[in-house]
Amino acid sequence: MAKMINPYDDKNYTFFGDVCKFIDEAANHLKYPKGLIEQIKQCNSVYQFNFPLSGKGEHDYQVIKGYRVQHSHHKLPVKGGIRFSISVNEDEVKALAALMSFKCALVNVPYGGAKGGVKIDPRNYTTEQLERITRRYTSELIKKNFIGPAIDVPAPDMGTGAREMAWIADTYATFHPDSINALGCVTGKPISQHGIRGRTEATGRGVYFGIREAVDRADDMKALGLERGIEGKRVIIQGLGNVGYYSAINLAKDGAKIIGIAEYDGGLYNESGIDIEAVIEHRKESGSITNFNGAKTIKNSLDLLEYDCDILIPAALENQITVKNAANIKAKLIAEAANGPVTPEAEEILIEKGCMIIPDLYLNAGGVTVSYFEWLKNLSRVSFGKIEKKNDEMKNRLMVEAIEKSSGQQLGKEHRDLLIKGAGEADLVDSGLEETMINGYNDLRGTMAEHKVKSLRKAAFINSVDKIAINYLDMGIFP
Repeated sequence: MAKMINPYDDKNYTFFGDVCKFIDEAANHLKYPKGLIEQIKQCNSVYQFNFPLSGKGEHDYQVIKGYRVQHSHHKLPVKGGIRFSISVNEDEVKALAALMSFKCALVNVPYGGAKGGVKIDPRNYTTEQLERITRRYTSELIKKNFIGPAIDVPAPDMGTGAREMAWIADTYATFHPDSINALGCVTGKPISQHGIRGRTEATGRGVYFGIREAVDRADDMKALGLERGIEGKRVIIQGLGNVGYYSAINLAKDGAKIIGIAEYDGGLYNESGIDIEAVIEHRKESGSITNFNGAKTIKNSLDLLEYDCDILIPAALENQITVKNAANIKAKLIAEAANGPVTPEAEEILIEKGCMIIPDLYLNAGGVTVSYFEWLKNLSRVSFGKIEKKNDEMKNRLMVEAIEKSSGQQLGKEHRDLLIKGAGEADLVDSGLEETMINGYNDLRGTMAEHKVKSLRKAAFINSVDKIAINYLDMGIFP
């Protein structure tokens, strides 16, 4: 069984240190006081705690370690996911919280950054135990005022999903029965618990929009030796979770060919393309993507990162492409769907080779963007499109009928229905997400040109640090 690369094997390595290096490099292109940059780098609040979990036996107890880090309070509330993973540690949570600050700033979502984690492997616990862990974790946050619709709004991350977010919302509401905005304390909830349509696929759909924008620039593609557009691009994806799945199916719909899938327990490869939906069905039946009839099984899935392809999408863990394997990467474009999958040292090697990297700071911002929409929905307590949808359909119908009457021609039913249809919640969410990703990429390219940098990541940090610094200055904290 292949293991994901563990950067913590190097005792001197810190993920948060990597993030701070990016901030320092960005600061070299800006003219802000050193103290302001230091404030932007540091995490404002770090909360680590422990609580017991009882097992089946009378004396069977386990100590569970939890974290919540609020990186920046330049905007409130702060926002960031909660992950359940055995790899969770303070350094990782601090780094991810910091990345959330810059991600939100980059795509103009008005949050500060935060992150949380529980150090467990959720596969080793029953549903009842996971509920107890989630509710206890939430109550610990409530005790220290580390959660609330105006303070800190968590979301799903690795190992958590809508179910866990529903438990968090219910626990918070139990502690705050008089709060009319209690449901806004967390996003990524089920639709039945006032979640929002489109949240599940938001990050993967955002990855698709970001890649689509990047490959639509003919000059950039020519420099990579590729044709413009998604159609025909050979894609390898690491991680077939929620993000990887929705990235893959959206790219495939536009004509991309998914030739490789890497998972923790093995990989698949087929130069002619792999049917993603069939792989998902196979995994449901067998518990693994391996031994799928439509592709060759690759025992060491990390080898797939080095296979020849046009687009490589790391959608699993951080630090998967390092100095150890960067020289062997053959992909022309790397799209970081995961947080921090490429180390700074590896990025230098890849850029020198002529590889283009779409950074995580921008590319996986779809999740927080749609979480923002859900938070707004919870605060307003009305779903998007509910008030205006039927009124819009009536006006659209009158317009279509007027066009048909004046032209003397009837539109086909499919086109007629499309023109008349009013926008519902899912339509509006997807439209807002697409607009955010398009504007974000244009901002990135504009920053690249303005500061004459070769790296999209460097441009992303310059853009974000600049926005956060301006916010602090406007607050009068650094006159």
